[in-house]
Amino acid sequence: MQFAQFKRALPRTVVSLLLTLLLVLASQGSVQLGLLDRLEAWAYDARLLLTMPHTVDPRVVIVNIDEKSLKEVGRWPWGRDKLAELTKRLFEHYSVAAVGFDVVFAEPDTSSGLPALEKLAATRLKGNPGFAAALQNARPLLDFDGQFAESLHKGPVVLGYYFTPYAETSGVLPKPAFAAGAMAGQDANFISNQGYGGNLPALQANAAGGGFFNMLADFDGVTRRMSMLQKYQGADYEALSLATLRTALGSTLNYQRVADAGAHYTHLELVADGLRVPVDNGAAAYVPYRAYPGYRYYSAADILAQRVPAAELENTIALVGTTAPGLLDLRVTPVARSYPGVEIHANLISGILDDTIRYAPAYAHDLTLAVLSVFGVLLALILPRLTPVRGAALSLTLAALVVAGNYWAWQHKLVFPLATPLVLILGLMLLNMAWGFFAETRARRQITGLFGQYVPPELVDEMSQDPSRFNMRSESKELSILFSDVRGFTTISETLTPQQLSDLLNEFLGAMTQVIHHRMGTIDKYMGDCIMAFWGAPIDNPHHARDAVLAGMEMQTALTELNKTFVAKGWPELHVGVGINTGRVSVGNMGSQFRMAYTVMGDVVNLASRLEGITKFYAAPVAVGEGTRAALPEMVFIELDLVRVKGKEQPVAIFQPLGLQGQVDAATLAAAQRFASALAAYRAQRWDEAEAILNALQNEHPSKLYALYLERLAHLRDNPPGADWDGVWIYESK
Repeated sequence: MQFAQFKRALPRTVVSLLLTLLLVLASQGSVQLGLLDRLEAWAYDARLLLTMPHTVDPRVVIVNIDEKSLKEVGRWPWGRDKLAELTKRLFEHYSVAAVGFDVVFAEPDTSSGLPALEKLAATRLKGNPGFAAALQNARPLLDFDGQFAESLHKGPVVLGYYFTPYAETSGVLPKPAFAAGAMAGQDANFISNQGYGGNLPALQANAAGGGFFNMLADFDGVTRRMSMLQKYQGADYEALSLATLRTALGSTLNYQRVADAGAHYTHLELVADGLRVPVDNGAAAYVPYRAYPGYRYYSAADILAQRVPAAELENTIALVGTTAPGLLDLRVTPVARSYPGVEIHANLISGILDDTIRYAPAYAHDLTLAVLSVFGVLLALILPRLTPVRGAALSLTLAALVVAGNYWAWQHKLVFPLATPLVLILGLMLLNMAWGFFAETRARRQITGLFGQYVPPELVDEMSQDPSRFNMRSESKELSILFSDVRGFTTISETLTPQQLSDLLNEFLGAMTQVIHHRMGTIDKYMGDCIMAFWGAPIDNPHHARDAVLAGMEMQTALTELNKTFVAKGWPELHVGVGINTGRVSVGNMGSQFRMAYTVMGDVVNLASRLEGITKFYAAPVAVGEGTRAALPEMVFIELDLVRVKGKEQPVAIFQPLGLQGQVDAATLAAAQRFASALAAYRAQRWDEAEAILNALQNEHPSKLYALYLERLAHLRDNPPGADWDGVWIYESK
């Protein structure tokens, strides 16, 4: 009898042990489970939101370059004379303890006209003593950078700057927190940078210090941690929050190793004037969010006009930043999806002062491994022998113990994984409760038969939990459609044997399909070298446009790596164009009694195909329609053209995605803005203005896109389109 019971329980025990092993490997980093990462992130955010103080810290204030300030003072960037006046007001009238600028001043201020006057003095009016004397007398009034530099002596001021992974520099850096070699053995895992965007030498020399304001986003784009130190050329530089607080206190920065549990487990701490900042091995600290807003905001215009009572800012640390959407300093955080970056620095200052910054102790990894191993083996052996009710009671008791212990650690500033042990316990409980229910197995087979050939396994598993929600009947839904096609494939195929061509296609389609499935896309069909996929069905996906565009961009990245393999095999490199469009389509099982397919139809689909076809004219790896762009405010796009494609009477705008907000480098953003100006001039028939911008861009970064418009300009000059021209370009081919 016992043997029979053991035999019945053995398969369930083996599966339970395999699940335990999988989660153990995931906790070690040997296996990547995206869902587990998302759950851990959600669990961290939930703890933060449930326990953060909903209070306003009076010690830190934010001087806000807001919409009101832009309306009163003028558009950004302001003249440095205004910033000099603002700095003087903060110290002389409001008596703040320190000022930190979440802004970089990399370019000289020419708004006063001084450079133009100096040029006249050196050229046309050279030798004119009256002009030279007048200029000499006016110079102090017109040297706005000099005025700003002088104002920096009014009190301790810390200027912001940023690091980049590119070997490009501008301005100067402040003195590092630790010279090269000073943290030997401690900073091996710090973020190391190749370039920076610093402040003008005269400004940085007159400031009390500087700090970088680079944001550190997790895998999901959410800012939960911030680097406190980053490396450049071997030296270690401090963050804006740390530099501002340290400067306000007049202290120096040191570091120490602190034992978590004996000499074997230690963590790094930064120390300033007795205040401690626990960081991980990469010098990142968890941001101790207070709420939003957790600080008093004062419009910069009100500070300049002295409309704020002086006592409200006295002895505070003032951070100068912006909440204006157009100035692009809004971040995704656990507290809010559009959170001012300057307030993140404020939270860190408050957390350091209050000693409320949490950290993951060095033994967290080993402790999690022990909990998973012990609980996993225990439940794998016991649950198959218990009734469903007793098994659920045991599992829920262990889960409650894990939650209670984790909460106790959280209240003591310790961060431990929570989702992983809960997933193990609850997963084993559900596995054992569901085992043997043939109806569930039959439903899984049914849903797999319906959709398994179209969608990734992860979605099939999710759909099988409630099969009644899914069917193959046609319906109207908003989806995002993707087409990809290999450029010049006919020519490529002629250079390969049939077997080589088959092998090349299999590897190519396999790699691209992995990307699409990773982004939870549904494969519609393969048409030779062409792939058609869509997002948002059969499972609803509110982020279908984002997933589709990211998949298109990641396909290009995957193809770059795949081409290295092709070259090594003597095969030609492939180049792919991707077209994406978003809108309402018909989706479902369509066909005849002889053959059916789960597919999409509609004008949105046709336009996606046309967009893929015209990417080659712009050398754009990915082109999207207006519907896709409108669905993604969190992404940066560059408008490529306004076109009338074959088969459509109405013109459509097409765009190229550049990346998510906050992840596109400054040079790319600047080039995109300049091209937008050229495009506006082109549509307004200001040919000379458009040509000047395009020539400059082409000289700096040669591109087929710029060359295309330069050719159009030459054609349009010879063939003027008329005053009623709407700027639409017509494509007759598909």
